[in-house]
Amino acid sequence: GGKDRRSGLILTIPLCLEQTSMDELSVTLDYLLSIPSEKCKARGFTVIVDGRKSQWNVVKTVVLMLQNVVPAEVSLVCVVKPDEFWDKKVTHFCFWKEKDRLGFEVILVSANKLTRYIEPCQLTEDFGGTLTYDHMDWLNKRLVFEKFTKESTSLLDELALINNGSDKGTQQEKERSIDLNFLPSVDPEMVLQTGHELLSELQQRRFNGSDGGVTWSPMDDELLAQPQVMKLLDSLREQYTRYQEVCRQRSKRTQLEEIQQKVMQVVNWLEGPGSEQLRTQWGIGDSIRASQALQQKHEEIESQHSEWFAVYVELNQQIAALLNAGDEEDLVELKALQQQLSDVCYRQASQLEFRQNLLQAALEFHSVAQDLSQQLDGLLGMLCVDVAPADGALIQQTLKLLEEKLKSVDVGLQGLREKGQSLLDQISNQASWAYGKDVTIENKENVDHIQGVMEDMQLRKQRCEDMVDVRRLKMLQMVQLFKCEEDAAQAVEWLSELLDALLKTHIRLGDDAQETKVLLEKHRKFVDVAQSTYDYGRQLLQATVVLCQSLRCTSRSSGDTLPRLNRVWKQFTITSEERVHRLETAVAFHASAEKILQECPEQPEAFNEMEQFDEIEAVGKSLLDRLTVPVVYPDGSEQYFGSPGDMASAAEHIREKMKLVSLKKQQLRQPEATTPES
Repeated sequence: GGKDRRSGLILTIPLCLEQTSMDELSVTLDYLLSIPSEKCKARGFTVIVDGRKSQWNVVKTVVLMLQNVVPAEVSLVCVVKPDEFWDKKVTHFCFWKEKDRLGFEVILVSANKLTRYIEPCQLTEDFGGTLTYDHMDWLNKRLVFEKFTKESTSLLDELALINNGSDKGTQQEKERSIDLNFLPSVDPEMVLQTGHELLSELQQRRFNGSDGGVTWSPMDDELLAQPQVMKLLDSLREQYTRYQEVCRQRSKRTQLEEIQQKVMQVVNWLEGPGSEQLRTQWGIGDSIRASQALQQKHEEIESQHSEWFAVYVELNQQIAALLNAGDEEDLVELKALQQQLSDVCYRQASQLEFRQNLLQAALEFHSVAQDLSQQLDGLLGMLCVDVAPADGALIQQTLKLLEEKLKSVDVGLQGLREKGQSLLDQISNQASWAYGKDVTIENKENVDHIQGVMEDMQLRKQRCEDMVDVRRLKMLQMVQLFKCEEDAAQAVEWLSELLDALLKTHIRLGDDAQETKVLLEKHRKFVDVAQSTYDYGRQLLQATVVLCQSLRCTSRSSGDTLPRLNRVWKQFTITSEERVHRLETAVAFHASAEKILQECPEQPEAFNEMEQFDEIEAVGKSLLDRLTVPVVYPDGSEQYFGSPGDMASAAEHIREKMKLVSLKKQQLRQPEATTPES
C-alpha cells in the first residue's frame, strides 16, 4: 500500500530461507499486478526484494524474473541486503552490467538505508517505516472481494438468463409453475449482503484512522475495489429486482391457478353432494324425539358443509389479497371467481339456515303440543275425580286451581296455534328453494300433520271446557251450601249472644214509670232483632236442604244446627217473656206508687179506701219475689238475670219506693185518729 516519491506503487517481495518456487512467485506477481488500474501501472512500480533471509542466487533469480513479469512497469528494484552480505564486487557488477538488459535500475541497500529512496511513512515496520499494514487482513478482504466478484458475476449471468427468458417467452411459458431449474444457484440475498458488508468495510477503512492515530490512506487496490463492488451491487440489485418481479408474476399465476382449482372443488361439492344431502331431508317429524333426530342429522350435514365453508373463507381472503394488489389483467377473472364462489356458498348457507330454522320451529311446535297435552291430561284427571263436600275454603281453592288450569290450557292452545301457523308459513316458503325437486307431496304430509295436531288439541280442550262448566256449577253450589251452613251456625251464635246479653245486661227495671216504659220499648226492639236473626237462620237451613237435594248429598250440619237454633230461640223466648212480665209489673208498680205519692194531702177523701195501698204493697212484693226467681228452661236448666248484686240493687230501689208509700199511708191515718178525740 506504500508509494514511492513518484507516486508509484511499492511491491514488496519477502524471501525466506526455504526454497522459493519461481513458478508460484511468478503467478503471485501476475495476480498482484492485475489488481491496480492502468493509471496506477503507468506511474511505475518500486520493487523491494527483501533478501535478508535468503541467498544471493535466489535474489538474483527473482530480480531477473521481474524482467519477464513486469519489465515495463518496474522503475526501481531495491534489494535489501543482510548485515553479512555477499561479495560486493560480484553483486554490484552483476546488476550494473545487466541494467540495460533488465530495463530498470537495481540497487543494493541495507534496511536502515532504505529511507533514502522511499519515505518512512510509505515503509512498513519491517523496513523501519511507519506504514500500518496487516497482510492477513488484506488477504481476507481480498478473498471476500474475489468470492463476491465471482458469485455476483455468476449470479448476474443466471438472473439475466432467467429475466431475459421470461421477457422473450410465450404466454404459455409465463403461466408455467416455477420448478427447481428456475431458481438461481446461489441466494441473491446472501450475495447482496456480502457485497454490502464488503463495501461498508472498504468505505470504513477509507475514513477511519489506524490504531496509532495516524491517518491511513487506503491502498489503490481498495480504492479500485470500491467502484467495482458498487457497480456489481447496482447491477445485481437491478437484476434481482427484475427477478423478484418475474417470480412474483409467476407465483401469482400459480396462486391464481390453485385458487381456480379450489374454487371449482368447492362449487362442485356444494352443487353436487351437498345439495343432494339437503334434497333427502324434507320431513319435520311427528314428535319431539323425531324432530331432535332430524336436527342431529342436519347438524352432521352442517358439519360437512362447515369444512367447505372454511375453504371458502380462506379462498375469499386470498382473492381479496390479489385484488388489493391491483393487477388489472387479473381483476376481471378474480372478481368472476369471487362472485361465483360467493353465490354458491351463500345460496347453500341460506338453504342450511332455512332447514335449521324449520326444524327448530317444528321442535318448538311439538314441544308446545306435548306441554298442552300434559296440561289437558292433568285437567281431565281433576275433572274425573269427584269432589266431596268437605270444606268451603278447600272447595274455593280447588275451583280457583281448576280455573287457573283452564286458563293455562287456553294460553297453551293459543301458543300452539301461533307456533303452528308460523311453521305452516315456513313450509309454504320451502318451494322457493326446493333444490330443483317438487316438494308438494312432502309438504302436504307436514301440513296435514300440523293441522291434525291443532284440531285434536282443540277438540280435547272443548271437551274439558264442557266438563269444567258442569264441575264449576257443582262446586259453586257446594260453596253456597257451606256458606249457608256457616251463616246458619253464625245465626245461632248471634242468637246465643243476644240471649247472653239479655240475661247479663238487660236487668234494670227503671226508677219510675216513664223510664220503665222506655226500657220496655227497647226490649221489644231487641226482641225484633232476635226474631230477625232466628228467621234468617231458618231460611238458611231451608236453603241447605234444597242444595243438598240438588247435590244429592246429606248436609253435615242440618240435623245439628236446626235443633240448636230452636233450642236457643226457645230459651230466648222464655227469657224475653220473663223480662216483659217484670217490666210490665214494674210499670204498674211505679205508676200506682207515683199516683198516690203525688196526691194532694188536703184531699183526704181520696184516700178513704185503704185498699189501694194494700194493692201497691202486694204488687211490690210480687215484683220483689220475681227478682229472686230464676228463669227455668224446658231442659230443666236455670238462668238468673244479672248478678246477685245487680238484683239486690233493683230490689232496694223498689223497697225504698214501697217505704215512701207506707209512710204516705201512715200520714193519712194520723188525721183519722185525731178527729174522734176532738
